[in-house]
Order: sequence, then C-alpha cells, then structure tokens
Amino acid sequence: MPPLSLESTAVGAGRAMLRVAGEIDVYTASDLRERIVQLVDDGVVHLLVDLRAVTFLDSTGLGALVGSLRRLRARDGSLTLVSDTDRILKLFRVTGLDRVFVLRPSVQAVADADPDWQAAATALDA
Repeated sequence: MPPLSLESTAVGAGRAMLRVAGEIDVYTASDLRERIVQLVDDGVVHLLVDLRAVTFLDSTGLGALVGSLRRLRARDGSLTLVSDTDRILKLFRVTGLDRVFVLRPSVQAVADADPDWQAAATALDA
C-alpha cells in the first residue's frame, strides 16, 4: 500500500472534496500541498479535506494544511477538515490548530453546519 493516497472529487462550482489516506509526513506532505495547489489553480475555493483514513500526521503535514488554508483564504475561500481519529484530533488540540481549522467528525456534520455543503453530503459521505 502506498504511503499516501489522494482522491479528489468536484462538488459543484468552486467546491471539491479531497480524500486522503495513509501517512502525511516529511516524505508525502509535498504531494498533499501540490494536489491542493492544483485544485485551487483549477478554480476550487472551498475545499473539504477528509482525513479519516490518515494513519499518521506530523508537523510537515500540518504545515502543508496551514499553507493550504492561507492559499484558500487569500481567494476568499475555506478549508474544512474531516477527522474522527482521536490521535489526529489530539495533534490539532495540542498545537492550538483546532482554533484555526474547522474540524468536523463526518461529511454529514460539515453539511449540517454549512448549508452550501448539504447537496454534496449524500454522495460524499459514502
């Protein structure tokens, strides 16, 4: 199994979901960063990143996510993270990034909190 899998899905105008699986570390964070840059360059301004299948996340991966958030905010966009893994959520709490990112336990929770994602919730939370 490769250390990182990235699967993106367009979800209407300017919206996409990126499913991430595997390890986000010093070796793979650049792949994540490049994929998000590509999505933004393709017109995505609101991105939902599903981290539920991420098995490891280090500071380099956090840095890639912070950079992505800045890139999207510069375009009046947003970055929402989905994670239900205690180990990953603890990392966000310890670093204080839980106050910077919108973190939700599921795609349905994203849709419940943001009506603009409701149309996508059924298809994406499979």
